[in-house]
Amino acid sequence: MGFAQMTPIQAASIPHLLAGKDLIGQSQTGSGKTAAFIIPILQKIQVEELLPQALILCPTRELCDQVLKECRKFSKAFPGLQAVALVGGQPYPPQIQALQRGAQVLVGTPGRTIEMLKNGHAQVSALKFLVLDEADRMLDEGFADEMSAIMDELPKTRQTVFFSATFPEGIEKLSRKYQKNAERVTIDKDAQESLKIEQYLYDSESEHKVDTLIRILQRHPSECTLIFCRMKSTVDEIGSLLAKFKVSANVLHGDLSQPERDRATSLFRNGSTRILVATDVAARGLDIDTLELVVNVDLPVTSDVYIHRIGRTGRAGRKGTAVSIATAFEAIKVQEIEKATGVKMIRQKLGFDNQLGLGREFQTTRMKTVQISGGKLDKLRPGDILGALTSGPQALAGADIGKIEIFERYSLIAISSSLAEKVLKKLANSKIKGSKFKAFLL
Repeated sequence: MGFAQMTPIQAASIPHLLAGKDLIGQSQTGSGKTAAFIIPILQKIQVEELLPQALILCPTRELCDQVLKECRKFSKAFPGLQAVALVGGQPYPPQIQALQRGAQVLVGTPGRTIEMLKNGHAQVSALKFLVLDEADRMLDEGFADEMSAIMDELPKTRQTVFFSATFPEGIEKLSRKYQKNAERVTIDKDAQESLKIEQYLYDSESEHKVDTLIRILQRHPSECTLIFCRMKSTVDEIGSLLAKFKVSANVLHGDLSQPERDRATSLFRNGSTRILVATDVAARGLDIDTLELVVNVDLPVTSDVYIHRIGRTGRAGRKGTAVSIATAFEAIKVQEIEKATGVKMIRQKLGFDNQLGLGREFQTTRMKTVQISGGKLDKLRPGDILGALTSGPQALAGADIGKIEIFERYSLIAISSSLAEKVLKKLANSKIKGSKFKAFLL
């Protein structure tokens, strides 16, 4: 898979986990925690046994999706291994049917997982590995009761692992109750690859924040920008303004349906959308290797959330930029963030940049996305779609095809912008696994 060496959290954690020990792993976002627990889990799974043997709990659907994808990537060397997502906001029957067919790894949010356990759909008698990923966030979002209820349902002879960026007292209590002689692994910032993130601060009164944001986007041009707001109404306001400017942008918040959230994140991830405006539902679990700019329209409530937000950029040693807007009343909060990060934000003024909007450079994208009407229920895999596009008449080069994501009833294909119409014609005249599927441009 191209990994040359382990990250510090992986090197420190994997030996303990392979040895069967309980673990508390503390490391900042983007440090490779997911692989640190996925690899030992897969090493210990009995593939021939079609019962859940590992349960990974995450605070959000987006993080579940990310962990599930990582698990499936690593499990290609384990034919027959099945991983199933148990998340809210999606219909029950497909998840129940997947459990009935058999799965060794469950990745779930606390609410839906406890429902599946209580209703007897998820059998956990053979479970031997439990991971709480982003455990502090689950406490912050009020999942303490659900996490305790889930752990009470599981076999006592299991390996219990907590991974997180911070460990408040609530996590310590859970550890004392549910873990046995847990090893503690803490990777200091100095031991981690330093964040190559330039942090800027601009002053603005609340009523002028949106105008300030437009001028920030002019000052810090980027092909991939994630904008954070505290309230859903602000997200929608900014989304509407960007649409007025014909900017390539999408919004992401908790009021959207799961298909809407999936499309928004997929288009942003594959380069078909330049800007994503989101509440903190996107602060964790959204891995975009090419993310260049994070803008905090509203400062978050805590310094930890700020670190998670800006940690979406500057990943894997790449450079990134984080820009925050603060009112005069938020001076103390700015000082708290600077103390927590150990970095003093660069104060700048915007001057008199063009305030008439955003130019054509914000309207174009390097990729476009084609949606087809077939998905997992049609037994489609990325390789099937890639093969159909790169063979026969009007074949495309593999380099022109980006991410291919398969959902239950549809699939999304990222294509070089200049070739989108060619792909539609190609799909209209081609079959994938012997069937024709409708295709259209998003």
